[in-house]
Amino acid sequence: MEKIKIAVAGLGNIGKAVCDAVTAAKDMELCGIVRRTAAEGETFAGVKVVGDIKKLGGIDVVILCGPSREIPKMAEKYLQMGVNTVDSFDIHSEIWDLKNRLDGVAKANKVCSIISTGMDPGADSIIRALFLALTPKGITYTNFGPGMSLGHTVAVKAIEGVKSALSVTIPAGEGIHRRMVYVEIEPGADFAAVAEKIKSDPYFVNDDTKITLVNNVDDLIDMGHAANIVRKGASGAAHNQLLEFNMKVNNPALTAQMMVSCARASMRQPSGCFTIIELPPVNLLPGGAEGIIRSLV
Repeated sequence: MEKIKIAVAGLGNIGKAVCDAVTAAKDMELCGIVRRTAAEGETFAGVKVVGDIKKLGGIDVVILCGPSREIPKMAEKYLQMGVNTVDSFDIHSEIWDLKNRLDGVAKANKVCSIISTGMDPGADSIIRALFLALTPKGITYTNFGPGMSLGHTVAVKAIEGVKSALSVTIPAGEGIHRRMVYVEIEPGADFAAVAEKIKSDPYFVNDDTKITLVNNVDDLIDMGHAANIVRKGASGAAHNQLLEFNMKVNNPALTAQMMVSCARASMRQPSGCFTIIELPPVNLLPGGAEGIIRSLV
């Protein structure tokens, strides 16, 4: 069996978890890691760490583990090089625009881009789509936490004056959340000014956000997270259908595994850009269709 050759772009919490998931996948080979700060001769998990993917050669899929706001340019660059891309872009209001932006680039270069994979958007998106198919009329609530939000944490870390940060999501019910943000600030930074920037950031502007100054963020970090999805609706003429899905997970590990599964799917998709709910579920799984269908259907 010829293995899918994978490169990982970025080596933060998600990037490291992706390396673990790729290494565990029997149909994949971790060929290298791309990061801007790569040192000469650097390695991680037994593979090269390089500043330019061209130094790796023959990569099938690059899994993008950078901040969401950097993903559009990153994806375009690799798609133009003729390499499939997978990302966990999580700015919900911009997903459709990103899909349209990358679709033409992917088709022009005869490759595939799968965007917004991970926990949410990602795994939760599949559950919401299934619930909607089962109960076309009704209301769905997605409740997150309590737990660390990766996207929100990265967004805070990018704000000027922030040395380190942790954003914890607290569910208030019916899809409403509080954001508990803990920050260390750089010497000389104004905490009040930093707090105002956080609250006005698009990641936080629509939620009740409390910001706390701490001495050491590392003392607070727990990678656990949770999701509870509830839909109450109607199936045909039958009302009062109640559907519920729960998971409690290590957030980086689940996000990474979903991205790796989508990397596999990218090799089975036509050219273009796709969100996770556009993928046939069988394409996410290792092995041939016959065996999967016999065991699951």
